[in-house]
Amino acid sequence: MFGKRGNEGSGKSGAGVPLPVSTLSSPNPATTAPSGRLDAARAEAPRPAPAADQASRRRQNRTEDYYDVKSQVFSALIDTIDLSQLAKLDAESAREEIRDIVNDIISIKNFAMSISEQEELLDDICNDVLGYGPLEPLLARDDISDIMVNGAGQTFIEVGGKTIESEIRFRDNAQLLSICQRIVSQVGRRVDESSPICDARLPDGSRVNVIAPPLSIDGPALTIRKFKKDKLNLDQLVKFGAITPEGAQVLQIIGRVRCNVVISGGTGSGKTTLLNCLTRYIDPDERVITCEDTAELQLQQPHVVRLETRPPNIEGEGEITMRDLVKNCLRMRPERIIVGEVRGSEVFDLLQAMNTGHDGSMGTIHANTPRECLSRMESMIAMGGYSLPAKTVREIISGSVDVIIQAARLRDGSRRITHITEVVGMEGDVIITQDLMRYEMDGEDLTGKIIGRHISTGIGKPHFWERARYYNEERRLATALDAMEQKTGMA
Repeated sequence: MFGKRGNEGSGKSGAGVPLPVSTLSSPNPATTAPSGRLDAARAEAPRPAPAADQASRRRQNRTEDYYDVKSQVFSALIDTIDLSQLAKLDAESAREEIRDIVNDIISIKNFAMSISEQEELLDDICNDVLGYGPLEPLLARDDISDIMVNGAGQTFIEVGGKTIESEIRFRDNAQLLSICQRIVSQVGRRVDESSPICDARLPDGSRVNVIAPPLSIDGPALTIRKFKKDKLNLDQLVKFGAITPEGAQVLQIIGRVRCNVVISGGTGSGKTTLLNCLTRYIDPDERVITCEDTAELQLQQPHVVRLETRPPNIEGEGEITMRDLVKNCLRMRPERIIVGEVRGSEVFDLLQAMNTGHDGSMGTIHANTPRECLSRMESMIAMGGYSLPAKTVREIISGSVDVIIQAARLRDGSRRITHITEVVGMEGDVIITQDLMRYEMDGEDLTGKIIGRHISTGIGKPHFWERARYYNEERRLATALDAMEQKTGMA
């Protein structure tokens, strides 16, 4: 099956042949150790951390000789292997076949390598052929939230809210671009000189952005917003200190009683995570339609329709914008419309949907405060070319949005829900809001960690009280608000 091939597909060009998604997204469990090393994953010692440290040091100490040997072995493998037959195997069987052939190549070429170096080389080559190359060890780690590749020689990761440089590097920019093309091709998109900017996603929903030369001067720039394998919920946000138990109870009720919600926050503040948490409290018999640029939301309800925008083709035609999707939603009998990220004039269509019987609709907006979120919505409506008086626009906003939830990423890397704010109505030309809860910073400790607390503003009967009563949730809402106020008074 893996004999010498003919003229078809010979040479290094086979390295970029995409395999089925199931093969790409199902790495051998032996490679899921944080260090990405088989010797670390197979270690039987009761203390795995030193093995991981040794693997990390070996990766840092790689020389040009290592990459030269790897290039020779990889070329020999591509000339020997039949990728079309390999694609028919499951991930584990394919890895075993590759390992057998690579071991034979190393023996024939008589490379002087230790057992650990040979295992490392085997693992790297398997990742190159079946997965995403040097990215695989980073994708396997659940403590990493962002991966930022700035050309072949520099990779940064975010761990615990802090950005640090990783020891990962790519053979060259051509290998990095090949991996980028492999990722985006799985969702029917492309990235090259004629289309150098691309948004895509990994099979687990992680968000991917690629910007390639000539726009990126030092080589392809790849950014991955990584999703955790275990999806966060409000209870875990409470555990991490992002919100109090009483505040989480209020958010549950807001999601349950079909308030129209806008989640506001800066980049990396956790807007999408919070939106995923709120959607868990949607009743299972509701028809929900999601509209996103790249499909990230992972709703657990049985009746969900997921829509995704489409970029223009190589002739510049065929583009489907977010506004097209939101407008089409209204013809699909939705009970809730959820927009992953509101960026432009589609905000007007979303507000119209909120105001015409689609209660419980949600979306996220980039803004630093609830008041700024309202101004951003006004600006986006104006950008859409609507020549409406300012007061009319504000009346539409105040009549559509019930609650603004503000998320923030603090300077120590922690994420907090800083405001739960109600939109009450209009007073003259001004939209009136009131905070149910806000986060106040008291300072920082000796390690630079922010010290703060969530406090109640003392409002015992919010504006959506009648809506809560309609869903028989007013007693639970009153209990949560009272507990929040008592805790604030005791602080």
